Amino acid sequence: MRRISLLCFLCWQTLIAPAQDAAFTDYRKKAENFSKISDKDIRSDLASFTIGGIVESLDKQPLQQVPPTKLDNRTLTYANNHIVVTIVSSAFDTAHHKFTYEGRYLVKIDGKPYYGNYTKIPQTRFASVTALVDKDTIEIPQSALSDLYNPGFTFRDASGTLRSNDGVFLSADKRRIYIYMLNRDDTGSYEVTWIIQDKKYLRRVIDFGFSQQ
Repeated sequence: MRRISLLCFLCWQTLIAPAQDAAFTDYRKKAENFSKISDKDIRSDLASFTIGGIVESLDKQPLQQVPPTKLDNRTLTYANNHIVVTIVSSAFDTAHHKFTYEGRYLVKIDGKPYYGNYTKIPQTRFASVTALVDKDTIEIPQSALSDLYNPGFTFRDASGTLRSNDGVFLSADKRRIYIYMLNRDDTGSYEVTWIIQDKKYLRRVIDFGFSQQ
């Protein structure tokens, strides 16, 4: 069901996609995209739930998910008997950052391209992403969070029920935890997956610009 929802979202974004404005340069790199993943097991796992891997998702079995225990606009918590994942956002404080513009378009924050309503000032940021695995705490490093903005935690469906497009997934051998966020905006949505392997942060995977596909 989740894959069908992602496919519908991707098709809808394609239909409404605006033409990319030639007045600014998109400095965001594709080095961390799904297409760059060489590890076959990780690539197969990612294809089962990401938009970036959707073309390879045929016949992929869904991964086990850690259920959500708290959903609101500032905090997400997922937990089972062995794992607790907490994602927290906070307001974006413009006073502590340097902004680079091309004309009226914001293209870099603190000298780096960024994700989340690209070309505009962000409203929110990731404050922390933490996994507690048994008695071990794994913090996603700030270097893997600092260029990510406007996280999309929840939405309400047609019935008014609070839902989330995000999730926490487990590899079949339970060695890897995938913390997934889909962040929608009007200049090209992005998704990010932070990967924890053997209780250590491994890397992140980012795909972006779905409305410009």
